[in-house]
Amino acid sequence: MPKTVGVVSLGCAKNRIDTEQMLGLLRAGGWTITADPADAEVIIVNTCGFIDPAKQESIDSILEMAEYKKTGACRLLVATGCLVQRYSGALAEQMPEIDLLMGVSDYPHICDLLDRALHGARPVACSVSREVFEAPRVLTTAPFSAFVRTGDGCDNRCAYCAIPLIRGGYRSRPYDHVLSEARGLVDAGVKELTYIAQDTTRFGDDLPAGNLASLLRDTAAFENVHWVRTLYCYPSRVTDDLLDTLAGSEKICAYLDLPLQHIDARLLKKMHRFGTPDDIRSVIRRARERGIILRTTMIVGFPSETEDDFQRMLDFVEETRFDRLGAFTYSAEEGTPAATMPDQVPEDVAQERLDRLMRLQQKISREINRSRVGKTYEVLLERQEENGLWIGRSKEEAPEGDGCITLFTEQPHEAGEFVRARITGADAYDLTGEIL
Repeated sequence: MPKTVGVVSLGCAKNRIDTEQMLGLLRAGGWTITADPADAEVIIVNTCGFIDPAKQESIDSILEMAEYKKTGACRLLVATGCLVQRYSGALAEQMPEIDLLMGVSDYPHICDLLDRALHGARPVACSVSREVFEAPRVLTTAPFSAFVRTGDGCDNRCAYCAIPLIRGGYRSRPYDHVLSEARGLVDAGVKELTYIAQDTTRFGDDLPAGNLASLLRDTAAFENVHWVRTLYCYPSRVTDDLLDTLAGSEKICAYLDLPLQHIDARLLKKMHRFGTPDDIRSVIRRARERGIILRTTMIVGFPSETEDDFQRMLDFVEETRFDRLGAFTYSAEEGTPAATMPDQVPEDVAQERLDRLMRLQQKISREINRSRVGKTYEVLLERQEENGLWIGRSKEEAPEGDGCITLFTEQPHEAGEFVRARITGADAYDLTGEIL
């Protein structure tokens, strides 16, 4: 029977953890993991179903991997993840290339489901569970950096978001499970830990004790961990205790990821977002007072967004000068309240607004980066290019989502090493420097 498997993991870092846990179960089940899809007898595509571009990327990847049934060793094509959880019926009917469909709650059964598929069945497994999937992991990141999930699902119920429809309501992992996994990763050589969830600031609400701030402090107490950071913090749940924790330790990155989505009061209410524009500005002010790097995400083109509403967003972004900002056009996701709202903004208008927002942020980012020239930072070396230059990040750049620092040196170094570096040049999103 086939025992070689390859995986394509799409979407967010939370999806990546699902992939790593599936790989852990497969390895324990005797499977050999390959990075070359041409050699894989079973290919798994772990899909994203968040917004239209992500869904299209998932479909394209499934079709691309299906070609290895003709040109490679592939005998079985498996689709898993959020897209499957949402649209298993349509995918089963319209994509005969897929031999097994598995949603987000059925990963623990992956070995059994593969066995059934290899014996001629075409399983469609999309159950609903309140459990948080836990299993040994095979890291797909570099060995010195890893993500750790604190919980799953979401209770915020934003009007535009399908995540609660896919993942269900929020539930924390047990505190000791999270801390134990983090300790195990550090003992195995991981030097940078990044805590993630759909809403990390909700961690501990359903537990007898502990929260995100205490988790960060307890993790920073590990002897061999170097950096600890967290992402996906809901603005109305950011406390002074959390801000003090982010700013109060050499090991904890003073970096706050606040997906704000908008600043207009009327639209925030229509989005079902908690808090007011004044609340948002208060969090930003308190974070700035502590010297914390700020990252955010914005949505343009939400139903009924006017030019004046959008201008308020532009003015806010220019006033705040976020260190990092990402944005996307609103996507009408079926099953969400916003999808049926009147006054949907035309796609070309939304795209034009996105372009204007990102041009503004590019200008701001370039100015911020230029202000860093001449300063010295601790940098984690991630990889060396063929030309000998090193690519790395400081505490101010989160893994995968932010820019990088390209470094010159004449001395030998290793990936995963921390060095001191002086910044010598800057563009809109990336920096250059030299290792001291």
